[in-house]
Amino acid sequence: MTVIHGQTVPYIVKRSLRAKHTRLEVKQQTGLTVVIPYSYKDGQLPKLLESKGRWILSTLAKHSRVESLSAKKGLKNGEAIPYLGRDLEIVIRDNTGIDSVTVQHNRLIVTLRSQGNGILELALERWYRMQATKLIKERAEKLSTQLGLTCNELVIRGQKTRWGSCSRKRNLSFNWKLMMAPEPVIDYVIIHELSHLKEMNHSKKFWEIVAKHCPRWREHRKWLKEHEVQLAAKLPTRSWH
Repeated sequence: MTVIHGQTVPYIVKRSLRAKHTRLEVKQQTGLTVVIPYSYKDGQLPKLLESKGRWILSTLAKHSRVESLSAKKGLKNGEAIPYLGRDLEIVIRDNTGIDSVTVQHNRLIVTLRSQGNGILELALERWYRMQATKLIKERAEKLSTQLGLTCNELVIRGQKTRWGSCSRKRNLSFNWKLMMAPEPVIDYVIIHELSHLKEMNHSKKFWEIVAKHCPRWREHRKWLKEHEVQLAAKLPTRSWH
């Protein structure tokens, strides 16, 4: 447990044989975890946590807001849900065949064989994931040609705190909830991760690559920051990651 800017923050320390550097993780279920190499001295932790204090507190606060919003009642017939930057009205219809979700003008038609706690949310999540797999992979293929960069693998996940990521093995992953954002914002996230294939950091050179292919990246990044809590809480991940 430590005190950051007057706020008491519990945390877990994990030593890792594979870790070459310290890493901070904040998860909704477990809170703050500090992953450190075996050679790392415990006495260095207070200084590390203090230097990252602002990020730790803001991330913990974000998780708290998401949890508070997610605790509200689930989605229902007639409620609006965002898709590619516009709100669609959920229209639920009974169906004796298979569950399905289709877009009709400004409505999202959801047919369900049965209704109950979480069934609507699960059907919508599956549909959003399918749309993300199709659209994001198509856009990534086009944009990777534009940037002259290729990844090894691209997967769609349900990350709690990230819109996308790039591994040192040149694998990209994207959050299916990006399908709630406008398409230019989705393109920005794809370009951001593709740029990491050339620069695995957030250096000036990295942002120059992003700006070259996405001149309005600041505007799109701002949109994500302003809407991340709302989107994360609108349809909480309920199944697999």
